[in-house]
Amino acid sequence: MKNLSKVSDGYLENKIKYLKLLAKQYPSISKASTEIINLEAILNLPKGTEHFITDIHGEYEPFVHVLKNGSGVIKRKIEELFSDTLDESEKKMLATLVYYPEEKIELITKQEDNIEDFYRKNIYRLIELCRYASSKYTRSKVRKLLPDDFKYIIEELLHEHMNSQHKKEYYKSIVETIIQIDRAKEFIIAISTAIQKLVVDKLHIIGDIYDRGPRPDIIVDKLIEHHCVDIQWGNHDILWMGAASGEKTCIANALRISARYANLDIIEDIYGINLLPLATFAMDMYKDDPCKDFMPKTNDQSFTSREKSLIAKMHKAISIIQFKLEGEVINRRPEFEMDHRLLLNNINYDNGTINIKGKEYKLKDTYFPTIDKNNPYKLTNEEKNIIDKLVISFKRSEKLQKHVSFLFSKGSIYLKANSNLLIHGCIPLNEDGSFMSMKIKGKEYSGKALMDKMEALSREGYFFESKSNQKQYGMDIMWYLWTGKCSSLFGKDDMTTFERYFINEKETHKENKNPYFKFREDESICEKIFEEFGLEVEGSHIINGHVPVESKKGESPIKANGKILVIDGGFSRAYQNKTGIAGYTLIYNSYSLQLVSHEPFNCAEEAIVNESDILSTTVVVEHKAERKRVRDTDNGIKIQEEIDDLKLLLMAYKKGLIKELQ
Repeated sequence: MKNLSKVSDGYLENKIKYLKLLAKQYPSISKASTEIINLEAILNLPKGTEHFITDIHGEYEPFVHVLKNGSGVIKRKIEELFSDTLDESEKKMLATLVYYPEEKIELITKQEDNIEDFYRKNIYRLIELCRYASSKYTRSKVRKLLPDDFKYIIEELLHEHMNSQHKKEYYKSIVETIIQIDRAKEFIIAISTAIQKLVVDKLHIIGDIYDRGPRPDIIVDKLIEHHCVDIQWGNHDILWMGAASGEKTCIANALRISARYANLDIIEDIYGINLLPLATFAMDMYKDDPCKDFMPKTNDQSFTSREKSLIAKMHKAISIIQFKLEGEVINRRPEFEMDHRLLLNNINYDNGTINIKGKEYKLKDTYFPTIDKNNPYKLTNEEKNIIDKLVISFKRSEKLQKHVSFLFSKGSIYLKANSNLLIHGCIPLNEDGSFMSMKIKGKEYSGKALMDKMEALSREGYFFESKSNQKQYGMDIMWYLWTGKCSSLFGKDDMTTFERYFINEKETHKENKNPYFKFREDESICEKIFEEFGLEVEGSHIINGHVPVESKKGESPIKANGKILVIDGGFSRAYQNKTGIAGYTLIYNSYSLQLVSHEPFNCAEEAIVNESDILSTTVVVEHKAERKRVRDTDNGIKIQEEIDDLKLLLMAYKKGLIKELQ
């Protein structure tokens, strides 16, 4: 903003149309001045806490717990506030009460003889904790985060001083009345929920909500309820987004993965998609085939051998359909450069072998009753009928469409947030460190422009009308983002699904990571990426997940001298033997950037009964010598722009260019 004393009348006159619109909101010098004072004060508040989570993969219980405890932030605040007044057991109980107020009160009610005394003590503690958690926000912001039922009461209690002689009885009477009219339980639930909201200002989900774990739908529902969240899509998310759009290959892949991990319940029971046609077809077509390489990966003892056999048959049936459908896309889109994935062409169906990259391999499964060896990518009539019905079911699933619409509204391929670049997988690079390029509709894209283009096309794939060329191309791009070499979400040169199912030799299973992963320790490459995305070299970070950090082998999640932070530490149980932990999260508050590693979480019931929290270890990645303020954030830049505009409005009022409304 120019110095106001140097702003010319001509400059003001050029802005007059906009300033008149602003004057409708601030119709007098008094109202504009008050807002400037308010916004200037906000700029000097401490920066809000940001919470980063990635690669949840349907593991809803540990996710919900980490969400409730703010990756240990609530426990730390309890320790800071009550270190000298509460013993360890009291602090553990208070933390559990904040995380699970309803369940904990139900348990306490059965154990405590004097429940009113319990309510009284803990209401006072929760008010004190809520006041402490809200201390760096404006009253207006705190008010918005308070539950409607108790908004006025909590606000009164937060801004009264217990030690004030004038207000002591007033304060006490509010608490006593809450207990006497039997609203203590509801009040504790309300204020605990408020505390959970207040400790984290912004939640960032850096991809892969879906697949492997049992209930991604619960995770999305929790995110929909969250007061402030953004999402960077992962490859598993874009797969489900493509499936919801009606893209056939994405539907087949989503079903295959759900069958692989025995999670078909999410398809049928949660999203209401009818799998009976697929099950009937699989039982008929593979009735004498043991499908041993398609048995589901599960430790759930509730599955009978008959159920596992049916899932295996469905798994194989949808896999073959997937390979055929992928062939259609590859042939339709030569710019995807994926001809080497047309493996069904390379099978010798008479002797049970396949030629890959000039080498012959024996297939471990040669039963292909639905493949025409002369036209291997042609769907049978039954397969075509099944996939057509599935497309209709996916597009008509009200809950799935609600969830995917939310992913589009709150999500993106990447996000710049307070000097951090948030991406799920990688920035696609060539071997020499240059940005990988791809030709889309005749035009070459690379780096940021490529990611922007792919996001725009994905949105067209979901939102454009059915049967339009734009929609089909956008849907094909969503599948490419799941599996293509230039995809920032995938980050590999190949997805060797067929080889893993049908060939024993592990050399064929190899999926080469994008050179980005080799360059993750190279600070100069990081600086090049910062420049590409318009970020300052000093103080900026790349935060991503996607590839689990193998902590038990000594791998560090901190790369390139702190410029890259990889926070996929194994939320998914399927990865925990490999990683040795149960996930990393990241906390960025006004003082520091903190990396938190978590031990496996058993279940919410144990946390409630035994008051056990996730065991977490915090490492400070960066500590700020000077506390960051709101003015140092992206939001601060926007607020400063508002202040500058309001100051111009004041000048316009004083010069008579705009008249005050009385």
